[in-house]
Amino acid sequence: MTAPSLLAVLAHPDDESLSTGGTLARHAAAGARVAVVTATWAPGTARAAELAEALRILGADAPRLLGYADARGPLSAPGRARFCDVPLDRAVGELVVQLREFRPEVVVTHDAYGGLTGHPDHVHTHRVTTLAVHASGLERLYPEAGEPWRPGALYLATHPHSALRAWAGHLAPRSKTMRTVPDEWISATVDVGPWLEQKVAAVLAHRTEVDRGAVPSLIAALPASGRARLLSTEWYIRHDPCSVAAPRTELTV
Repeated sequence: MTAPSLLAVLAHPDDESLSTGGTLARHAAAGARVAVVTATWAPGTARAAELAEALRILGADAPRLLGYADARGPLSAPGRARFCDVPLDRAVGELVVQLREFRPEVVVTHDAYGGLTGHPDHVHTHRVTTLAVHASGLERLYPEAGEPWRPGALYLATHPHSALRAWAGHLAPRSKTMRTVPDEWISATVDVGPWLEQKVAAVLAHRTEVDRGAVPSLIAALPASGRARLLSTEWYIRHDPCSVAAPRTELTV
């Protein structure tokens, strides 16, 4: 049975590999259409090229870049607004175009905290995606964006409180406040161990982040056992679209 088509909507190049890389690889290996919309960084930049390589490793389609500037890196998209500053209606409309064009059965994005680190771009991407998934199925919203499409499910990539045991020793020394959710909130726990090699390779494809000491550099420095402990499970909260008429679609776990 073919896995459902999957569109991940994430803030930065490397988020797709760190947060959802195993799930993307798992769906792609099962024959599903898989793609990623990335809110920040412009085509032609080094990080956009790294994103393309990471997606190739994971088996996903070519990058879909909205091309806005990172909230903490204006040179990520020279001359363009920061994603956090874009009018909400405009950002939602641009994502509705992507949803109606790709027509995914499942959409994945950041949780309301913006993941462990709570980066403002992650939080904003969560808000925009949640609104766009609802709007995409409504014919009178953004009629210029194409034929309406209702995804069957929206899943939020997250970490349960129990994951702190693995992550705390790595992020706490960097003064990172880690944002996790109660374990009982988790709707899908995905074992991505069989795809761990692909996921790690995709993370390490983001050489810019490895070289500057960001989270991919932590992964690069770990032995295989440490990488497995941090990256072999992915967690999601299911957030149902507003329309109960849409067929229920499950993430492949």
